[in-house]
Amino acid sequence: MKIFFDGGCRPHPVGMELAVVIAGRSTIKRDLGPGTGMDAEWLALIEAMRLAHQNDLTDPVLIGDAVAVIAQANGSVRCPPAYVHHLRVFRALPQPAGRVRIRHVKRTQNLAGIALARLHGR
Repeated sequence: MKIFFDGGCRPHPVGMELAVVIAGRSTIKRDLGPGTGMDAEWLALIEAMRLAHQNDLTDPVLIGDAVAVIAQANGSVRCPPAYVHHLRVFRALPQPAGRVRIRHVKRTQNLAGIALARLHGR
């Protein structure tokens, strides 16, 4: 099952936001407080993993456009100290059944990114 995720960071007072799309259904969380775009992407990946587990999905493929976050989560690059806490949270989450994969797609193919863009009239 494909699960699309994306995070964004808007100026105050909105702050960070995220979207996760599973089977055409969007979960959007806004007003997540201050942070960076990287923080928002990590929160979106964490939410995608939580939803995969909560929905009893098997062999989920988490798909996003944040190359750095995906590489860090996959362990192919070192996670910067500023984001290690997100990596620890991600690794501590209950795992869905089967094999979890995290993949990169272009921004234009990320359904979660498209959902966030629609919120802002883009």
